[in-house]
Amino acid sequence: MTSAGGGKITRRRLIGSAAAGLVLLVSRNSVAASASVMAVRVWPARDYTRITIESREPLVFSHHSVRNPERLVVDLEGLELNSILQSLPTKITGQDPYIQLIRAGRNRPGVVRLVIELKAEIVPQVFTLKPIGEYGHRLVLDLYPAEPVDPLLALLEKLSPEEAAAGGATPPGLPEKAEEPPARRLAEAERKPDTSPRETPVDRPKTRKPGSEDEPAVTRLITIAIDPGHGGEDPGAVGAAGSYEKNVTLSVGRRLKARIDAEPNMRAMLTRDADYFVPLQQRVAKARRVQADLFVSIHADAFISPSARGSSVFVLSDKGASSTAARWLAQKENAADLIGGVNLGVKDSHLARTLLDLSQTAAINDSLKVGKAVLGELGGINRLHKGEVEQASFAVLKAPDIPSILIETAFISNPEEEARLNDEAYQDRMAEAILRGLRRYFAKNPPMSKSRLASLN
Repeated sequence: MTSAGGGKITRRRLIGSAAAGLVLLVSRNSVAASASVMAVRVWPARDYTRITIESREPLVFSHHSVRNPERLVVDLEGLELNSILQSLPTKITGQDPYIQLIRAGRNRPGVVRLVIELKAEIVPQVFTLKPIGEYGHRLVLDLYPAEPVDPLLALLEKLSPEEAAAGGATPPGLPEKAEEPPARRLAEAERKPDTSPRETPVDRPKTRKPGSEDEPAVTRLITIAIDPGHGGEDPGAVGAAGSYEKNVTLSVGRRLKARIDAEPNMRAMLTRDADYFVPLQQRVAKARRVQADLFVSIHADAFISPSARGSSVFVLSDKGASSTAARWLAQKENAADLIGGVNLGVKDSHLARTLLDLSQTAAINDSLKVGKAVLGELGGINRLHKGEVEQASFAVLKAPDIPSILIETAFISNPEEEARLNDEAYQDRMAEAILRGLRRYFAKNPPMSKSRLASLN
């Protein structure tokens, strides 16, 4: 055999070269396949458990359920088992409410099979997400219980003071925060005297039966939905020292819940009680499911300049944002679903068609009142970014019948405020300030009785 240039090529050399080329080809494919999966993450929660497989290219997959015992089988095509996929079983803990264990193995050449052994019957949602931010392509496995968790059950649970104090701890099995500098002590000169009036039992919010003012007042429990922003796949803003907004908001939310539950006439529900992602519409739906009297979303702001600082309170706007900064912040917060990952195949028909109507206009007016009361109390523990309540089109504030506020506790992008936000004593003061604002609002604006509300709907 001769080459194109006329030279002779021996059969042995040809076979050797072909073999070498084949080995090289297989090696390259193997490297490409093993490098395709960049990360695997597991987010266990009572509502559902999420498994995320992140890759450089879109994953080709198939899945099916197996009964007796309950299992979910997922085949990932075009992959070879690598150390990242092999680490997936180690991320399952005994505390996971739905997953017993995961087995990962080579099913056949180029196909990796995941067998997820379950503790109970689940309804899986399997979908993909396109790259966004720092994430590549993601395959998401959401394992929901066959019997959905009722948010009304959360109202029966109360945090102990010890549990509330541990609100800032990173849950086991989740990425640890970067080492952070100790929080600076607040100078006495920065402290403002607490001039809010001390309440007496007369100040407690009460409702009156329809009719004359002489009828006896009826006290009922006030239900407040606390919404710790971000969570799970969506870390929110990240401070210079590596603090995650999602951890700060959950800690403050837990502390606020403990204080509200300690009030004789109030109770609170958290839209998320652990580090997992909740879509914006589901946060609103949970609040409406428990017939909340108020929705309080907690966040920690960030800006391109580290000098920005201060606390803020926002409510929904039906006429556009009150400032360019408010519009920018609303757009950033509304992008949480893209980052956290929403299955677009599942939609809430009620919320999808929610419009700004008369009932929502009334809710916005009430939101402005409670926002002003809370903002006044926040000014007692921190500088205010703006002296008035701002408005913008936040998706998470669009409950048509619930007054809703969004609190930016401070700028996590500001090094000094980041340190404060991670200080447990400061988190306690923040929760206390919010509660004082809520008390002031409900003392002047007692909610109607539930039976009266039902007759108006």
